[in-house]
Amino acid sequence: MVRVRFAPSPTGRLHVGNAYVALANWLHARRAGGWFLLRFDDTDRERSTAAFAEDIEADLRWLGLAWDEVAHQSQRLDRYAAAAEQLKAGGRLYPCYETPEELTLKRKLQLQRGEPPVYDRAALTLSAPERATLEAQGRHPHWRFKLSGARSSWVDLVRGPQQIDEASQSDPVLVRADGSFLYTLPTVVDDIDFAITDVVHGADHVTNTGAQIELFVALGAEPPRFGHLPLLSDASGEGLSKRTGSLSLADLRAGGVEALALASYVASLGAGAPELRGSLEALAVDFDLGRFHGGSPRFDRGELENLSARLLHQLPFAAVAERLPPGCSERLWLAVRGNIRRLADVETWRRISAEPTAPVIESPDFAATAASLLPEEPWDEATWARWTGAVRRTTGRSGRALFHPLRLALTGREDGPELKLLLPLIGRERALARLKGETG
Repeated sequence: MVRVRFAPSPTGRLHVGNAYVALANWLHARRAGGWFLLRFDDTDRERSTAAFAEDIEADLRWLGLAWDEVAHQSQRLDRYAAAAEQLKAGGRLYPCYETPEELTLKRKLQLQRGEPPVYDRAALTLSAPERATLEAQGRHPHWRFKLSGARSSWVDLVRGPQQIDEASQSDPVLVRADGSFLYTLPTVVDDIDFAITDVVHGADHVTNTGAQIELFVALGAEPPRFGHLPLLSDASGEGLSKRTGSLSLADLRAGGVEALALASYVASLGAGAPELRGSLEALAVDFDLGRFHGGSPRFDRGELENLSARLLHQLPFAAVAERLPPGCSERLWLAVRGNIRRLADVETWRRISAEPTAPVIESPDFAATAASLLPEEPWDEATWARWTGAVRRTTGRSGRALFHPLRLALTGREDGPELKLLLPLIGRERALARLKGETG
């Protein structure tokens, strides 16, 4: 079974870059009938909050994503400590005593000599008495994972064959001097314990994938398959972050973007033109990580909003009934859905069709003539054509000169839904009052 995970840090709300990764994992797993883990990387005790974790869950539910299990790294610290001890016993995790300032100076000197800024493993040459002396001075070690220096290779689910020369990489720090864990060790341990088969995340993780592969092996586990998605940028080409408020899921939701439109749009970025589907399950049928290409796909909010409007224009009443304002009937929805950008726009047309509305009268004489020709009820979709035909024959007006002043009088708006659909909802009493210049 394909087993994947989405692992946000609860230090802020989700943005579209997070949704991009979450959807890729969920759709990849769903297409194969697989399993989806929501894992909170919440070991940053100062910035991680339960409130943000709840917000993230709410964002994912709005997007339509369900998870099979949820895990919190903050509840698994003993497991990570045990893995660290296993690595120490195997000689793969070693203590280093350099301060941040000393490490910065080393890197500067290496660059000045034209050398790559790779950690020189000086800590491996320290004797036991030298380490004891440093610790007596109050220094606490951070712990680095000793890389093999060989080439790590894998067949990427997105990018194809990949390899990293580990000799060009610094031994990664897995444990800080204060005993807290950096990203890599908990992530690998969790992937082992939850039997993750496919790790799908951003291309910014490519360079550390080789180290992760070695860490899986050092802990006695088979590495999963890896897939690295191209990184998204905004419409201007800038990268996305949690602080890009206008592209947060919360902001998009508040702005009236439809969740399924966002899913359709995001799932296609870097993989072709967006195609609307009726459900996430339908999106999953054609989802293929191998379709993603290189480069940095741009997220354009305007394109998303256009797609969201297109989705609304084709949704049946049953798909929106529970989210419509009170008093919105199926008849109203079918009349106005083709002229709205957001679901909330329906309320405007409900008020126009059912509540007092001030008309705009361009020509009182023309409006009075049109009022005198209003047919008796009952009205249906054919009423508009019969009425305007009579007005045309009586006044000699046609085209815009006929229809525009009638629209202004009946709705107070320059444009909107087809009046053949809206007129029966307005009704004769209100239509007559508005044609007379009264609020009706």
